[in-house]
Amino acid sequence: MIEFNKVEKKYPNGTTALQNINLIIQQGEFVAVIGLSGAGKSTLIRCINRMHDITGGQLNVDGVDVSKLRGKQIRRFRRRIGMIFQSFNLVTRTTVIKNVLVSFVPDLPLWRKVTGIYAKDHKIKALEALDKVGILDKAYIRVDQLSGGQQQRVALARTLAQNPDIILADEPIASLDPVTSKLVMDDFKRINQEMNISVIMNIHHVEVALEYADRIIGIRKGEVVFDGEASGVTKELLNEIYGGRVEEMAVRSEADAVHV
Repeated sequence: MIEFNKVEKKYPNGTTALQNINLIIQQGEFVAVIGLSGAGKSTLIRCINRMHDITGGQLNVDGVDVSKLRGKQIRRFRRRIGMIFQSFNLVTRTTVIKNVLVSFVPDLPLWRKVTGIYAKDHKIKALEALDKVGILDKAYIRVDQLSGGQQQRVALARTLAQNPDIILADEPIASLDPVTSKLVMDDFKRINQEMNISVIMNIHHVEVALEYADRIIGIRKGEVVFDGEASGVTKELLNEIYGGRVEEMAVRSEADAVHV
């Protein structure tokens, strides 16, 4: 369970990114965080794994006060939380399986880190993770030979290999075309349902968020202005979340699809 209790985040320049955030996210939920650029969506999810430190309130994950973790405690804590980025964060000049095997590096003895020699069970787990996202046949192909959608699935496989309880996804389909986006979102949904992994996703495609997520959290100017089931989201609520700019967002999404 993830619990935000009056959480605030202020940057050194005085900018308030989050204020008075009160949320409880249960294990196994699929949550989409929506809102305008700069509303605080990325900051919200990055506070969960301590990529950003909060400056007020309390943030607990399974009863652990995240802000009190230090050093090795933070590294161990992050092993439970997978992070997917828009930019994939892959080493493109090496093979797919080597990118997935990277997820085991923090737990390896020094000699394995130095030599790059992985145990058989690590290789099996890496291949199983690739199979779960449908690209097992690409295991020994260099990453730079894959499409953007395939690269995002490699990033997802790398995360699955670490056996996380939570997956945080920061605009995971922003650079993908609509057809590929659907394939990637199908992967997220299947993993969420079959493995009971919590998925918290920052996403600017409203229609995709409503289709795949069970729960929508709307952020505006660092505050939660909506928190509820996706089925309960109306045009009026979207106008509140987006400050009356829903029509503009819809036109932009259509333009993106045509451009692709």
